[in-house]
Amino acid sequence: MSDFETERADARELLADESVTAFHVGVVRGDQVETASARLAEADRTENLQALSLLAAHLRLVADDAGADYDEAAADAAAIAGRLGGRALSDPGDEDDADDADDA
Repeated sequence: MSDFETERADARELLADESVTAFHVGVVRGDQVETASARLAEADRTENLQALSLLAAHLRLVADDAGADYDEAAADAAAIAGRLGGRALSDPGDEDDADDADDA
């Protein structure tokens, strides 16, 4: 079994655990990246903290995989987020919904 197949099997096992309260998954196919995330929370504040914790963990993993300094990667990610401003990033499937709204 290749390293990739082992990592994928490990990820599937982690997601199958019923005690999972949040996840963020990124899938790369060629030059296309798809992401999915979800979280369970009893209150908005808890949900927001879970989302930030999930983001921080993901950022640390990406920095580690890239051999980059975590603090520099976090600063770069924050700068990019700042440049995005209030623009929402939508799923590719949302484009149809936006077109429908424009037609109304």
